[in-house]
Amino acid sequence: MFLGTHSPRLDEKGRLILPAKFREELAGGLVLTRGQERCIYVFSQKEFERVHEQMREAPLSSRQARDYIRVFLSGASDEVPDKQGRITIPPALRAYAGLGRELAVIGAGTRAEIWDATAWQTYLEEQETAFSETDEDTIPGIF
Repeated sequence: MFLGTHSPRLDEKGRLILPAKFREELAGGLVLTRGQERCIYVFSQKEFERVHEQMREAPLSSRQARDYIRVFLSGASDEVPDKQGRITIPPALRAYAGLGRELAVIGAGTRAEIWDATAWQTYLEEQETAFSETDEDTIPGIF
């Protein structure tokens, strides 16, 4: 499970060092792809295969499903961390997420997310009130 917030930097070659807590889960390979809210989703290879299987169950007759799958998979890139735990973020994904040098890598349970640090802080501030007002109807069994 991916948890916490980490603050790595993007180097001049478009690489980042994965948080130490995430490296074991991602050592065998990972998939980067467009996430919602202009971040990059990071899935272990195994989790990405599970997500892809769920997508395959969507009916081809659903335009919304086709559109989502196209956007999601067309931006996907499989990566293997090097010995220092670094991965390269492809230029198209860096541009999509508006990444600068300062990043926020957050744990989101079954995936990690890579955000530009300023964009993450803005998002977090915007969501604080909604987070405080979340009730059991939104996430059953949590309260």
